[in-house]
Amino acid sequence: MKNTIISNDQHAVPCVMMRGGTSKGPIFLASDLPEDVTLRDRILLAAMGSPDKRQIDGIGGADTLTSKSCIVSPSDRPDADVEFLFAQVAIDRAEVDTNPNCGNMTAAVAPFAIEAGLVPITGDETLVRIYNRNVGALVDAVVPTPGGTVTYSGDAAIDGVPGTAAPLILRFKEIMGSKTGRLLPTGKPINYIDGLEVTCIDVAVPMVMFRARDLGLTGHETKAELDANTALLARMEAVRRKASELMGLGDCTGKVVPKMAILSEPAQGGHITSRYFVPHNCHATHAVTGAICVASCASLSGSIADGMIDLAVVPQQWIKIEHPSGSIDVELTIEGSGPNLSIVSGGVIRTARRLFEGRVLVPSQILGEGTA
Repeated sequence: MKNTIISNDQHAVPCVMMRGGTSKGPIFLASDLPEDVTLRDRILLAAMGSPDKRQIDGIGGADTLTSKSCIVSPSDRPDADVEFLFAQVAIDRAEVDTNPNCGNMTAAVAPFAIEAGLVPITGDETLVRIYNRNVGALVDAVVPTPGGTVTYSGDAAIDGVPGTAAPLILRFKEIMGSKTGRLLPTGKPINYIDGLEVTCIDVAVPMVMFRARDLGLTGHETKAELDANTALLARMEAVRRKASELMGLGDCTGKVVPKMAILSEPAQGGHITSRYFVPHNCHATHAVTGAICVASCASLSGSIADGMIDLAVVPQQWIKIEHPSGSIDVELTIEGSGPNLSIVSGGVIRTARRLFEGRVLVPSQILGEGTA
């Protein structure tokens, strides 16, 4: 672990704050953090300012989308250049969850790896092969590098982020059964839990899918409306906990996996509408991995999305998912159909930006004696 004492009671740990898609957070080199997981998590909590609902004593943004971190290192795998561990840092609890992946922050890992000297630039575009340690996922990221440097400026716009930036292509591979080993962890496209029909599916991230109308919703409610509906959140959480057991994920109390989504018909020319939960409040936009899972559910005959949309089952197509701030397009590559459906890969276009670089200060007492 590399850190510097800058006073009697604070240590400085190098990091780069980056936006990836609609999320942001500090990215660390693994060599700059301790290998001990408990100590590492203390540093992440202190850096973000948790537990505190405002994260006032750290660099977290008091939102689940801005209380994230990635730990990056070179990879010894023949199919990857770098690997990273994603950490969702709780805001008002002293918890760091490394169970899920984050597609949006993956978009930040790729340019970070190049600028950290972990991946050489190969031309106007540079391929970064990424291995995510959380779920064992492989991602190919194509980063614009004209003139031998990472370029962040461009004409690509993604809903949930102001302005435009350079497009960054992510293709997630080997994503079916990311945590459970199966497309349908329960073996069925429909499960009945607490009087509701749900689809339990695992593509890029395990999820429990609800029909909006079954919950007495249109599916086009705002994030604020859904977050204020405490009875709805409690009902969904009860189903999520039972679904987690059925999916072989065990007791999910206090964990963010499986995620949840409420699906409905589109209203703005897309293919399907999704309200994605993280899991105890509605996402302001939509998670990338969650979008890939929703697109997979939409392609699965017999799922709760069956009949909502008119979507031809073809080997490769773009599926537009409407969310609270606009939409996200998913490039889905599949083989087979119905019970023989196989998800080959899921792709998205994201943008990223390097926000600042330096050293985040953490209280020395959390490191203990002899760690300077």
